[in-house]
Amino acid sequence: MHASTELSGRYVALWNEPDAEARRTTVRELWAAEGAQILQPPREMLEKAHRVGFTNPVLEARGHQELEARVTRAYEEFVAPGQFRFRLSGDAARLREVLKFRWEMVPTGGGDPVAVGLEFLILDPHGRIRADYQFIER
Repeated sequence: MHASTELSGRYVALWNEPDAEARRTTVRELWAAEGAQILQPPREMLEKAHRVGFTNPVLEARGHQELEARVTRAYEEFVAPGQFRFRLSGDAARLREVLKFRWEMVPTGGGDPVAVGLEFLILDPHGRIRADYQFIER
């Protein structure tokens, strides 16, 4: 398996992981200690932020503890109830320290994706995530 495919596959599998200890371990394996996920807020949040004067708000989780909380919250909201799961969409591509891939959130019973995202991971020299830029496209 290609290293880019392996890393992107582990990343997406993390968001479906039911075991809290396995999520904790995987966060520590994937991200550097001060790694971060920087997220462009969903459209509804952007619209509310614009109304009160924020023109380019972002959401950020930094460090293993915040990242674990972020992954756990997404798991509890979308996957644990049994309604959705996350999967890779297409191939991952790596150029030096940047890994790019797309993911989808799909109904567990089948059907069209209800969310689609684009991920840019900036890796440190050890192959761990320094910065994770997430764009939710729909």
